[in-house]
Amino acid sequence: APDHVSIGSTVALKSSDGKEAYTIVGPTEASPREGRISNESPVGRALLGKKKGDKVTISVPAGDMHYKVVSIS
Repeated sequence: APDHVSIGSTVALKSSDGKEAYTIVGPTEASPREGRISNESPVGRALLGKKKGDKVTISVPAGDMHYKVVSIS
């Protein structure tokens, strides 16, 4: 199993709102509705290099979002 988030990784995240999963892709392949986010987006950029169990705070226009990396595949 991958030990850190990179392009092509599918990342399962847990937050106070529940669980979410994203696949990190290049900007031309991004489709947020389908769970594919760009490595250049605020969320994608913040997740790159993170490991399972890491806590991540991501600043977005709506405010700070807090996640825990549950798994990487």
